[in-house]
Amino acid sequence: MAQKRIDHVGIIVRDIEKTIRFYTTIVGLELKQRVTHTNGIFQLAFLGFNGQDETEVELIQGYSDQLPSEGTVHHFAIHVEDVEAEFQRLKGTDAPFLDEQITTLPNGYRYFFISGPESEWIEFFQR
Repeated sequence: MAQKRIDHVGIIVRDIEKTIRFYTTIVGLELKQRVTHTNGIFQLAFLGFNGQDETEVELIQGYSDQLPSEGTVHHFAIHVEDVEAEFQRLKGTDAPFLDEQITTLPNGYRYFFISGPESEWIEFFQR
């Protein structure tokens, strides 16, 4: 049986240029590809890490602005090897922090959240 994993998270955005800048300069994702959907309306941007072909985040502009609240992404998590170093790196940017400090769970996992340009929550997570 084939291994299952999350392929990517799709985020509906109003301003794809602003959102690409945020995810590439603040979060550290790389823009892999930009295309217009076959419907001729949606603009798509595929972003990922480390020069890999895989897409971790897909940005979608041109979708209905009338989406119900259930259609929005609450958060997605980015695995980091050193959550403290990432916290300090992001403190040097204009990233809007949702957490004043790193949270440590009883199992030792550590994380903090920032907010993206569409008010989505981005978690930086260390196991």
